[in-house]
Amino acid sequence: MIIEARAYARAGLLGNPSDGYFGKTISVSIKNFGAHILLFESPELVIQTAEEDRNNYRNVYALIERIRQTGYYGAERLIKAAIKKFVEYCLAKGLPLENKNFTIRYHSNIPRQVGLAGSSAIITATMRALLQFYNISIPKEVLPTLILNAEVEELGINAGLQDRVIQVYEGCVYMDFDERFLRKHGYGRYSPLDPSAIVQHLYVAYKTDLSKVSGTVLNDIRIRYEQGDQEVRNTLKEIASLAFKGKVLIEKGDLEGLNDLINRNFDLRRRIMRISASNAEMVETARRCGASAKFAGSGGSIIGLFKDNDTLTRLIVEMKKINARVIKPFIY
Repeated sequence: MIIEARAYARAGLLGNPSDGYFGKTISVSIKNFGAHILLFESPELVIQTAEEDRNNYRNVYALIERIRQTGYYGAERLIKAAIKKFVEYCLAKGLPLENKNFTIRYHSNIPRQVGLAGSSAIITATMRALLQFYNISIPKEVLPTLILNAEVEELGINAGLQDRVIQVYEGCVYMDFDERFLRKHGYGRYSPLDPSAIVQHLYVAYKTDLSKVSGTVLNDIRIRYEQGDQEVRNTLKEIASLAFKGKVLIEKGDLEGLNDLINRNFDLRRRIMRISASNAEMVETARRCGASAKFAGSGGSIIGLFKDNDTLTRLIVEMKKINARVIKPFIY
């Protein structure tokens, strides 16, 4: 039996990065890009290296170009962490695992390190394949926390639950990470939303030359938050409130109100985070075209709303001038 599992890219529409600080967010899945896992039974457990992670290069310049495009770390560590956390969870819950091995292959076309959650997509897809292979069931609301633990506890990645929740639930989801509820249950309150009122006006743009590791980007905020920095704490609280307001506006189909919230989200983020000139350029370019804009994740990509096709055309043309690609996200 050959098992195939997928998980898709995501974009934070409102509220990020408050998800790692007991905040609230709204995210959408982007089915234009995804991670694909293929798993089948074999005599030994084998993780087959994907082409983009193999250590064979034409020359030193090819090596450097690969590093620029994909970073230093491949997907194998993500799959190993996912397998480890899956097995540990099953052992802790008394869920028997059949004594059999497997070979796992992976592929992802999610642009790496531009804030579209490529790493968590690989872990999510791996978890789905393992659940099917071993015929194990894990509650849907619990699975994002297990995926997050694979990254945080095993790999030391500074991350929040948002990415994992939307990759498990898909579509468009409002998430409330209330501290008391989260500490009691180990997961937040997750409410799927109908995105039909906004889906035709959404765009995502990204630059592949802005590759970075999101955990590193967010480390400074984490330190200041834990030190009790009131500016950071108050700003994150206000950012979280935008998601709650956005939920109401999405249900009403109020695009103008959502535009204001999206722009406000980025302006608040800029108050407490250093924004590179190249990242700021994407946001400023989108706004000059008449669209709203904010980071889709930790940087390297943006999301927003455009009014009409003329605005979208301007976006595509102007973004191309700064080496950014524009897509209309497929959400359903």
